[in-house]
Amino acid sequence: MNPHRLRAYIYLAIVAAIWGIAGPVIKLTLRGLPPDIFLLYRLFISANCSLIIFIFTGIKFPREAKLTRDLFIYGFLNSTATLGLLFWGTDKTSLLDMSLISLFGPILFILAGFIFLKEHITAKEKGGIIIAFIGSALLIIEPLLRGNNGSGQLWGNVLIFASLLSGTISGVYVKKLMRRDISPVLLANLSFIIGFITLAPFVIFKHGFLASLAVITSASLPYHLGVWYMAIFSGTIAYILNNLGQKTIELSEAALFAYLYPIFSAVLAIFLLGDKLTLPAIIGAVVIIIGVFIAELKNKRIA
Repeated sequence: MNPHRLRAYIYLAIVAAIWGIAGPVIKLTLRGLPPDIFLLYRLFISANCSLIIFIFTGIKFPREAKLTRDLFIYGFLNSTATLGLLFWGTDKTSLLDMSLISLFGPILFILAGFIFLKEHITAKEKGGIIIAFIGSALLIIEPLLRGNNGSGQLWGNVLIFASLLSGTISGVYVKKLMRRDISPVLLANLSFIIGFITLAPFVIFKHGFLASLAVITSASLPYHLGVWYMAIFSGTIAYILNNLGQKTIELSEAALFAYLYPIFSAVLAIFLLGDKLTLPAIIGAVVIIIGVFIAELKNKRIA
């Protein structure tokens, strides 16, 4: 195997483990911190780590206006939009639902690679995408199907799906930017700085600076540890490794590793948080898995 491709696989496998654990960490930390303050606290830590990295690595920023605009759009989508929707959605739904809906994420990456990056997609993949979308839709409306006034959890599921869409678009942007020789390290760290700058005014306007600071300082140690895990491991380290891995291989191929995230989270949701599988959730998950299997069952290529 090509050593560069093998290295990419190793990077993405490490990321899968880190982000697989991130779901339960987010859910548990949200018990002590509101979603927006939690995210701002996380981005504050990551942004400061990014500044330190920039100082010691001497990374140069591109000056072309269009490139600067694309960097800002990527940074906003990758941090404020994707993570904001994820944290907000996770706060309103179960970790198990979040994990199962996330199974549809890699399918979105395959579709985005076909539409925006002109990557090849077969008829089987198209059929699998349609089937997986049906399963994802079933999972999103699952709270309504089981009754018990599940409108709040339904909204959380919609936010999780919106986070997947935002993450897919940012994945396209990062692939295009790396094709223009923009450093993966620069991209990962710049997104944290942009995320903090764009989220801070919203949080301060909503809660007030002193009130937000009081919430953070009054939180107990386990919640602080959850934020630091998300900032350092799930943030700085995982994003850099993810960008380095995606630089070498196709977006659709890198998406395969994303199937591991919800598997980690779903297992932990059941055994750690006591989430229960409902019949609609099982059916939705099975439909998604069938769609994923069909989409990934590519015809063998002749060498």
